[in-house]
Amino acid sequence: MSSLTNNELDAPPWLRVESTLMATARLIREAFDARLKPLDLNLTQASLLAYVAEFGAITQTRLAEKMGTGRASMGTVVDGLEKRGLIERHPDPDDRRVWLIDITDNGRELAERVVGVDELLRGELRHGIGREERQALSWVLTRLQVNLQSAINQ
Repeated sequence: MSSLTNNELDAPPWLRVESTLMATARLIREAFDARLKPLDLNLTQASLLAYVAEFGAITQTRLAEKMGTGRASMGTVVDGLEKRGLIERHPDPDDRRVWLIDITDNGRELAERVVGVDELLRGELRHGIGREERQALSWVLTRLQVNLQSAINQ
């Protein structure tokens, strides 16, 4: 267990908290991508479908903000899902220059399957980690995000 907790800030780069966070994030993405592959989706595509299925039509710009990605890369994801008939673009009735991204019936069916994959993998991911530990981790990660945003804004 001690080898799991030697990630001190003054440790060599490969043992630092930041390196562990990046490696963990990479593994989470790899695990989701592997589990979503039978659905012919990756994590970004699945997240987009799940978000639009839950919250309804949204502009591409707002969707990119919500998913933490750029508008151009979001456009590529939207284009691919639209070609597959999983989402569609509709003109925004309030602004003719803007298109709303909405989910199709086929997209909604696939989004429901994504939820099942997500629930199963999150259970595996959290195995052996109690609620209190997850809350503490969430607090630390949120604090790191605030600190990083402050550093970026300087």
